[in-house]
Amino acid sequence: MRKWILWVMCVCFSLQIQAQTGFKPVTDMTPLKQQFAKAAQNTQTIQCDFVQEKNLSMLSDKITSKGKFWFKKDNKVRMEYQQPSYYLMVMNGSQIRIKDAQKENKVNGKSNKIFEQVNKITVDCVRGTVLDNTDFSTKASENAQYYKLEMVPANKAMKDYFNKITLLVDKQDYSVSKITMEEPSGDDTTISFLHKQLNANIPDALFSAK
Repeated sequence: MRKWILWVMCVCFSLQIQAQTGFKPVTDMTPLKQQFAKAAQNTQTIQCDFVQEKNLSMLSDKITSKGKFWFKKDNKVRMEYQQPSYYLMVMNGSQIRIKDAQKENKVNGKSNKIFEQVNKITVDCVRGTVLDNTDFSTKASENAQYYKLEMVPANKAMKDYFNKITLLVDKQDYSVSKITMEEPSGDDTTISFLHKQLNANIPDALFSAK
C-alpha cells in the first residue's frame, strides 16, 4: 500500500535534480498556478527513466531503485522498477495492477478511500490544479531557476502517510524536477526522472490493468 501511494504521487513529475539554494517566498501565487496549469494541459504523454532513493531512519545507507516510467493523459501510468528487483505498477483510470516476481494483484481505486484520495491528487497534478488542492496547505518559494512547493497534508488520511511533500518546479517548462516525500516515521523518499521525452506516441496496450 505505502509503496503504491509513494509511486502514484509522482505521476506528473519529471527532469533532473538541481541544487536548491537561494529561495525566497512567492508573494503572488496566481502566475505560478496559471503557468503550471497551462504546462500540464500541453503535456499529453511522458516517458523517461527514473531513480528512486529511500532513506530509512534505521539504516545509514540509502536504498536506490531504478526503472522506467510512462504516463498518458488523462489517467494512465506505468512504472516499472527494474533494479535491484522487478516491480510493476499500472494505473488505468480507477483500475490498478501491481505485480512483482511472485504474484500479481488488481485493485479498484474506487473501493478504497485512501486510493480514492491519492487518485484525486493524481488528477490534480495532471490538470495542473494541484496548487488548489484544499487537502494540503502549500507554501511556495523561488530562486532564479525553480519554484519550491512545500505541501503539508490537511487531510487526516494523508497525514498518516506524509508529514510533507516537497516539489521542485523548473521555471523553464513548469515541470517538476524533484519530489521528496517525508513520512511520519522519519523515512523519506525522493524520485527523479531522467532522459524525459514529452508527447511521444505511447500505445494504450502498455497501460493494460486487466
